[in-house]
This record gives sequence, structure tokens and C-alpha cells, in this order.
Amino acid sequence: MTFAETLHWLQAHRSKKTVVLVTGVFDLLHEEHLHFLQRAKELGDILVVGIESDSRVKQLKGENRPIWDQQRRMAEIEATKIAEAVFILPEQFSQPADHEKLISDLHPDFLAISSHTAHQEAKQKIIEKYGGKLSVVLEQNPLVSTSALLNNPKKS
Repeated sequence: MTFAETLHWLQAHRSKKTVVLVTGVFDLLHEEHLHFLQRAKELGDILVVGIESDSRVKQLKGENRPIWDQQRRMAEIEATKIAEAVFILPEQFSQPADHEKLISDLHPDFLAISSHTAHQEAKQKIIEKYGGKLSVVLEQNPLVSTSALLNNPKKS
């Protein structure tokens, strides 16, 4: 789904339902990603997932990432059937104003994050400005991550 399609779908389906938003890279979808998405889904009725674009992942993780391109990462999450809507985030998604635009457009009831999410205070201020709540739904397990899988595939 494109962001515009996600927004349209959400407007048509959100009547009296709790909307949960998560964003992330989700490269090489693994068990911690699934735990995170399942816990986020428990917060509400509709889970919406924003996937970082390939160019953003390169900025965040380095030139050799992502392993899976944005279309495959989106398809992998869609295949889990956990989320009702999955879309690619804008390539320019590094500033608080970019995050605020997303929140103001989607108006989620919850922004679900993990314990290691960067800029938690800033994200909390933005989501609360639009009547939502920030919720840490999963403590980071440093033993299970895409980077750990890539660095030591025999232990995964």
C-alpha cells in the first residue's frame, strides 16, 4: 500500500477502533520483530506499520543495508497478517517535523516502540500533541537483531 492508500483505508475503517502505529526497518524479519509487532497489535484494533525506505536504511545502517529491499520488507510484514496496513515511509523521515506530519495525518491512538528506540521523549511529545500515547511494548533483546544475525549467522 502507498501512504495515501493507507491513509484512505484507515479513514474508512477506523470508526470507534483503536489505531496503533509502529515504524521501523524490519530487515530480515526475525522473531524479535514478530514479538514487537504482536505486542504492538495487542494495544488496539488496527496495526499500521511504516517501513523505512531503502535510502533511509542506508543512512541509518550503512551502505550494505538493507539486505531486503523495501518492497520485500513490506511484503514480509504483510504476509504475517499481523498488520492491517503496511506502507513505505517517506525518504525524508529524519526530522521531528517529518514524524509530526505522519502522526498528524494518521492520528494513531498509540505509537508503539521498543526500549531501544531513539528520540523517545521527542516522539512522546509529538504523539501526545495529537491525543495519542507512546507505549514501549518490547524490551530490546541484544542477542536477537538483524545485525547480530548478520554478524554471527551460526548462532541464529
